[in-house]
Amino acid sequence: MVFFVVFILFSVLILRLGELQIVFGDDFKREIERTEDITVNNPVPRGKMYDRNGQTIVDNSPLNAITYTKSQNVTQEEMLNTAGKLAKLIQMDTSKVPVRDKKDYWIMKHPKKAKAKITKKEWALYNEKKLDDKEIYQLQLDRVTDEEINSIKGEELETLAIYSKFNSGYALTPQIVKNKNVSAAEYAIVSENLANLPGVDTTTDWERKYTFGNTLQSILGDVTSSESGIPKEQLDKYLARGYSRNDRVGKSYLELKYEDVLHGQKAKVKNVTDKSGKILSTEVVSEGKRGDDLVLTIDMELQQQVEKIIEEEMWSAKSKPNTGVMDRAFVVVTNPNTGEILAMAGKLIGKDSKGKTVMKDYASGTFTSSYNVGSAVKGATILTGYQTGAIKPGTIQRDEPLVIKNTPIKKSWKTFGSINDLRALQVSSNVYMWKTVIAMAHGKYVPNGTLNMETAKTFNTMRQSFSQFGLGTRTGIDLPNEMSGFPGTENIPGKLLDFAIGQYDTYTPMQLAQYVSTIANGGNRVQPHIVKEIREPVMDSNELGPIVEEMEPKVLNRIDMKDAWIKRVQEGFRMVMQVGDGTAKSYFGSAPYHPAGKTGTAQAFYDGTDKTKRGTEVWNLSLVSYAPSDNPEVALAVVVPWAYQGNSGPSINNLIGRRVLDAYFDLKKKHQITDGTTGTDQQADQTAADSTQNSQ
Repeated sequence: MVFFVVFILFSVLILRLGELQIVFGDDFKREIERTEDITVNNPVPRGKMYDRNGQTIVDNSPLNAITYTKSQNVTQEEMLNTAGKLAKLIQMDTSKVPVRDKKDYWIMKHPKKAKAKITKKEWALYNEKKLDDKEIYQLQLDRVTDEEINSIKGEELETLAIYSKFNSGYALTPQIVKNKNVSAAEYAIVSENLANLPGVDTTTDWERKYTFGNTLQSILGDVTSSESGIPKEQLDKYLARGYSRNDRVGKSYLELKYEDVLHGQKAKVKNVTDKSGKILSTEVVSEGKRGDDLVLTIDMELQQQVEKIIEEEMWSAKSKPNTGVMDRAFVVVTNPNTGEILAMAGKLIGKDSKGKTVMKDYASGTFTSSYNVGSAVKGATILTGYQTGAIKPGTIQRDEPLVIKNTPIKKSWKTFGSINDLRALQVSSNVYMWKTVIAMAHGKYVPNGTLNMETAKTFNTMRQSFSQFGLGTRTGIDLPNEMSGFPGTENIPGKLLDFAIGQYDTYTPMQLAQYVSTIANGGNRVQPHIVKEIREPVMDSNELGPIVEEMEPKVLNRIDMKDAWIKRVQEGFRMVMQVGDGTAKSYFGSAPYHPAGKTGTAQAFYDGTDKTKRGTEVWNLSLVSYAPSDNPEVALAVVVPWAYQGNSGPSINNLIGRRVLDAYFDLKKKHQITDGTTGTDQQADQTAADSTQNSQ
């Protein structure tokens, strides 16, 4: 009995061992041979962009895609074999295969011929270790002929194009092989043959879709392709933040500025491999999340109308005499209380790829290009005069031609006689501004005499004062590459007089918008911004998710001026557009929204793209405005550089400005809104601005 029991127990043990060895042996063997768990980050679609009314501006359009995931120890021959199989199933663009890849491929396919390209003397040096493997290979590369490179064609070239894609990614990281023009037939046949294509997979990719075409395109920015990946100059920065080399990243403007927001959280997949690098299993650690969405301050309906107005007025002006060099115009529309940019448009006349004259988007020029803007800055000149004590509210000066020794006669566009500060703004008197700045510089005008003034000191005083309004300094807009303009370099009396009327230093259209907003809102320089909110994404939906961050109004500084002084200039700006012979009365006097503002004309020199016409004397036109004058809710700046030559030309600045303000208030009426945004109460915006002001 004891023997029998022992026999039974041994039989059970043997059966159990056999089961473990035969049935589960391979599983346990793979378990033992596991070397590491590798977590790989897979990219997700970028966040979307919406306008202030919830309209989608930038979306992600789905694409059929074919990918390749390289295992750790895969050989070149194995990848090449898979690439050859895949080449029989899909059509591959071969136009972008680098010459270096072709040379590498030729050497790999013709090892004996490649070896023969090295001379006996060079092999002797190699054996003597005076040449290394890298140097020998470089000699082979240099000696591959064009004829040998061009022998790679047809399906073989397609194989090389696919192989180049296979070889460009990290191990265990999916690499896009083809994601454009993948036909349904290609997608289906590759999916059916995945078992014979190790590492190949079919999936869904994305590309940026711009709902409004080229509208605001230069501001929205661009994203790199999966082919170009991360720009070389930014590679280290992005790799340190967990990006892969072939990740698509923002490369300009909003896409670049808000890369961290739009990029999203990558999906994490854990790959378990054996000693040979073969993937044993995969496990999804995190599904990942599409990038957060941006809600812009832009009203796309207003934006489109503004762009249309600029185009129509420019083409109309180009049909008139003396406008040969005019090729661009800019408009910025903002909420002066919050800094929200409702529209920013720029248009540039140029040539397309076929040589046809077209109107191109140049919205970025509103903050990356600067110009002499003329009399639009006279509000800042008057306020600086008050601040320095050169003049007081109500000071009367005589507008008369100024005769300065060794200088051409300087005068206003018309002689006005004795006028005060309000009248000087209303009719845009140059002489009043010149006499103000002469007093500011402790000088004295004597007919036929010289001007002895504290010029350098007064330049510093005026530039510091102008910067309080945003003139000559960066506005702080939430976009990269903003310029501050160019200050003149000559500290001489004549240039100081030019500065006082906006004909010396250059300013951007965005700076003009900030300047007029500062006057309109009573003295707060508010930072302009184009992003209103950041919101969580709602998957598979165009609905807006919960708010992650809301951009509050930010007051950069309060101008060092008395409230009574600011109100005085506001009244002068109102007179420009609503009273008597104001320089813009004929264009804005009938406007039911009662605007205020200031026109500008600056004598300048053309320095555009047509080299044959550089140096031509031209006139720049500008306009700053806000409305209603007693309770401003919208402000705008218009700049038309090189508008005309000669003594006269079209008042395109006023024509554009009137039509843009009309469009704003028409849309306001249409949507029954009070601040340019659907469902937002102006009082809330004003309260936010007031609370920011009180905190200063």
